[in-house]
Amino acid sequence: MIRHYFGTDGIRGRVGEAPITPDFVMRLGYAAGKVLASDRSGFATAGNPTVLIGKDTRVSGYLLEAALQAGLCAAGVNVRLVGPMPTPGVAYLTRALRLQAGVVISASHNPFEDNGIKFFSATGEKLEDATEAAIEEQLSRPMQTMQSRDLGRVKRIEDASARYIEFCKSTFPFDMDLRGLRLVVDCAHGATYHVAPSVYHELGADVIAIGDQPDGTNINFECGATHTDALRAAVRRHRADFGIALDGDGDRLMMADPDGVIYNGDQLIYVIAKHRQQMGKLKGGVVGTLMSNLGMAHALERLGIPFERANVGDRYVLELLAERGWQLGGEASGHILCLEKHTTGDGIIAALQVLRALRESSATLAEYTADLQLYPQTLLNIPVLDKVDLQHVLIQQSVRAAESALGSTGRVILRASGTEPLVRVMVECANAMAAKNEAERIAGAVKLAAA
Repeated sequence: MIRHYFGTDGIRGRVGEAPITPDFVMRLGYAAGKVLASDRSGFATAGNPTVLIGKDTRVSGYLLEAALQAGLCAAGVNVRLVGPMPTPGVAYLTRALRLQAGVVISASHNPFEDNGIKFFSATGEKLEDATEAAIEEQLSRPMQTMQSRDLGRVKRIEDASARYIEFCKSTFPFDMDLRGLRLVVDCAHGATYHVAPSVYHELGADVIAIGDQPDGTNINFECGATHTDALRAAVRRHRADFGIALDGDGDRLMMADPDGVIYNGDQLIYVIAKHRQQMGKLKGGVVGTLMSNLGMAHALERLGIPFERANVGDRYVLELLAERGWQLGGEASGHILCLEKHTTGDGIIAALQVLRALRESSATLAEYTADLQLYPQTLLNIPVLDKVDLQHVLIQQSVRAAESALGSTGRVILRASGTEPLVRVMVECANAMAAKNEAERIAGAVKLAAA
């Protein structure tokens, strides 16, 4: 479908600029409410449908939450508020409480000036394209507020965090704990600040929390899964066994070993896949994306584990997993899906799966991934004001030249970001300098084409 508002992960942008404005978000709430009211997703409900709203810690969340609930109520939809809550927490609670949908107000790993809206279905999964298309179509129609007796009502769920903490703990074996482990947990001053440390502490770990003092403007700032220097330093300073870095809405994960070495999503997926194969519990293979490292694909192949690539975005990973009937997949950026544990990517839960693998194998991260050698990758993000035609002759000439130079030893990926005004260039090959040179050449062509 042609998307006017929805990207690969909901609707996102700079607060105060279209479409992240109070009037649009109110209309979006109304449109979503009308679509949800007409499709109860198979759940029997008396009276108005009910939608859950969670958010991360951005100061703009107050503004957008009020606008969103006004639109939903105008459409005759009841609202349940949970305040700051990780994105996967909203997905879980929506399903557990048998609600018609969940909504997260978050821009994930973006800076605090941005914000966004993403939806989950009654089953705790990202909305299907057809449902997003129906919401966009409804947005083109005028709002017609329900009569007063039919308006939605708003209530707050007071024990939402405790429910989600217990759910996360339930994904870890009951006869196993984390006693004896010292963990540094970086919450990115985001939605996991009051959840993640408790999960690991209640399982027995000695937890040092950082990035757990949100002030509305410091989310993701020099911390979390996208800025791991703070984690590395804290792990070494506290002589921790592991570091766990989450992003602003809790669906990305990076980890560190005692030496402060960072392990990305590809490496952590490999750990989980290898462990499950050893335990005889790996169902099918692994789904990555176009950006997944060639080294991971080769390492999985050596283990006899099938590997397939989806388009970039965890929703596309999820679609291919469902198509294949597999359970494990994700992205190098740290989105990791363990579908037998949760319906969506969850950084807290993914870290528990890694810790389980290492506890049961009595291995370190370095030892468990010794047979995985990642290829050097250069990833460049080129800011653009308007959409760039990636088929432009200058761009395509530079891509063909790079592919010719790399031959069969490397790959070139060129794509427009689905969440930010960026063109992403990734070049991967065995030679790090060659990857850097070719990526810079393609980036120069993109800049010329965009000028």
